[in-house]
Amino acid sequence: MQIMIVDDEKIIRESFFYWFQKSGHKVATAASGDEALAKLEETPFDLLFVDIKMPGMNGIELLASVKATYPETLVIIITAYGSIESAVQAMKSGATDYLLKPFKPDQLSLVMAKVVQQQKQQSEYNYLKGRLEKITRFDNIIGQSAPMTTIFEMIAEVAVTDATVLLTGETGTGKELIAKAIHAKSPRANLPFIAINCGAIPDTLLESELFGHQKGAYTGAVQERKGFLEVVNGGTLFLDEVGEISPKMQVDLLRVLEEKRITRLGSRQPVAVDFRLVTATSRNLDASINAGDFREDFYYRINVIRIEIPPLRQRREDIRLLADHFLKKCCHETTKRVDHISPQAFSRLEAYGWPGNIRELENAIERAVVLSKSRVLNESDFAFLNPPQVGVSAGVSLRDMEKDHIRCILDAHAWNITQAARTLGINRVTLHKKIRRYQLKPGGAANGRQ
Repeated sequence: MQIMIVDDEKIIRESFFYWFQKSGHKVATAASGDEALAKLEETPFDLLFVDIKMPGMNGIELLASVKATYPETLVIIITAYGSIESAVQAMKSGATDYLLKPFKPDQLSLVMAKVVQQQKQQSEYNYLKGRLEKITRFDNIIGQSAPMTTIFEMIAEVAVTDATVLLTGETGTGKELIAKAIHAKSPRANLPFIAINCGAIPDTLLESELFGHQKGAYTGAVQERKGFLEVVNGGTLFLDEVGEISPKMQVDLLRVLEEKRITRLGSRQPVAVDFRLVTATSRNLDASINAGDFREDFYYRINVIRIEIPPLRQRREDIRLLADHFLKKCCHETTKRVDHISPQAFSRLEAYGWPGNIRELENAIERAVVLSKSRVLNESDFAFLNPPQVGVSAGVSLRDMEKDHIRCILDAHAWNITQAARTLGINRVTLHKKIRRYQLKPGGAANGRQ
């Protein structure tokens, strides 16, 4: 350990110096606060012993300066019996401990043992904090659940390739964030990323947006314009809600993916393009293919790598992380002071079904922050979130009602059998039997009645 003794009394400096040197530490001394700061600029010290009363800069002032510039350096104050109040003040200002004059070697040993223990705890904290940040955050995507950990691994694997990726999942699950993460981790990261919501643009306009046009190609085309397929050249194109585009547009895009060339509207001159395609949809494309609304050949071309993003109700262990993140974000944007979310409010958030997924959670936190009159978000601030109810329809059998209810409770608890059984008022063995009887599976409806 690198230690510095700061005291205007030579005998104190020498006593400390020889004691610590015998213990195997690297030791330096300073007769004033200014001298100590000068040495700190040259050498990183782990620990300082600082006398309170010194000519010029006193120990409290030196402590404040050290903590402001070198917050990880530990400081132990040396004081006489008559200066206990100053020692307490020093502790409040960030000192690790204080040592009373005159002191005995065993007292110094005790103080050093506390320092070593504190350093160990800080080291463990830094390590765990780094691990937690690595686990819970991946390129702005937050999650520590098993499904999200798997997705993080898939992103890292597919990002380094040029394979087309299809992201599937319900609306609001964060598909665009994952598309951006794939781009950010890829060799194309320094080139453009362009996102287009295909469901928000009419098909006739989408063609012009993607392929561009020559002047006079159609009414209103008053000047030449590059399409997104040219602008994104070298980068990544993200087509959200790809299931909404027409079969004709699917054919056109399939040709681009095969030939790596485009032709602007009104032109006959092909233009070479090179981009990575990532698509996303909240629709069931298999059903769209069966209905004749989506081309099978285009589906196979965009579905080289498929990443299924789970709804929030299937990753409930991430709700607290996301809620805390959105709370900090909202407070920063609105400059409103809300410190935290109460345990009861968290329980309500975790019990809710979140049909709108992460987007709905963010909106719920924002609404609660804006309307809250307290510095803590309580359960009452989320009274607008009504838990999902199992409906009763005429002609539905008791068997089907039980099956639907069990599936609803299982989904609400992210298929945690123990918690679901407790809510249902049955034991785990009985619940497992009912799951087998009704052929229930995570992530989808049971076989049979849909």
